[in-house]
Amino acid sequence: MFRVNEIFYSLQGEGRNTGRAAVFIRFEGCNLHCPFCDTEFDRFTEMSGQEIVDAALAYPSRFVVLTGGEPTLQADEAFVDLLHRHGCEVAMESNGTRPAPTNIDWLTVSPKGSFSRTWDAGCGERMPDEIKIVFEEDTPDRLSSFKQPPSTLLFLQPCDTGDKERNDRILHLCIDYIKEHPEWRLSLQTHKLTGIQ
Repeated sequence: MFRVNEIFYSLQGEGRNTGRAAVFIRFEGCNLHCPFCDTEFDRFTEMSGQEIVDAALAYPSRFVVLTGGEPTLQADEAFVDLLHRHGCEVAMESNGTRPAPTNIDWLTVSPKGSFSRTWDAGCGERMPDEIKIVFEEDTPDRLSSFKQPPSTLLFLQPCDTGDKERNDRILHLCIDYIKEHPEWRLSLQTHKLTGIQ
C-alpha cells in the first residue's frame, strides 16, 4: 500500500517538460522540511499500486509524474514497472537524497541546502536528466560547490516567497546569474503564472 496525498491532472509547470499534460501522483511524506514546500502532509489516502494506476488511466495523458514530498520514500522499480505495463511514461521529481528507481524515464532532481553531494552520492545509479534548483538570494554562494553531472540539463527556478517585492528581486538576481553562467536555464513556475494546479 502507498500513502498518496493526491492524484490530479494538469500541465507540467517546470523544467524541460513544461507545458506537457501530465497525471501527477503526489506521495505523502518527505525526509526534508523546506519552508517553501507547497505540499500539505496532514492528509493522505492509502492506495494499492493498481488503484493508483487505475486513477491515472482515467485521464487522457500517459505522462505520469511521481512527486511529493519525496517519492523515493515509497515509489520503487516494481511500481514503475506496473505503470510501464499500462503504457505510461514515468517521470519523478526528487530531492536527490535517496536512490531513485533505475527504470524511470525522466528524473528531475531538485536539491535543497548544500548542492555539493546530491547527484553523485544521493541519487544512486540513476543519473538525473535535469537538475532544478530553487533560487534564493544566497544561491550563488551555495552554487560555488556544485558539481555538474554529465549530460544533465540545469535549471534555476526563482523562489516564490509570497512577497512580491522579494520575488521580483530574486527573479532579477536569477536572470543576472544565468546571463553570467549560461550553462543554466530559467525555469518559471508556469502553473502559478497561469493559475492552474
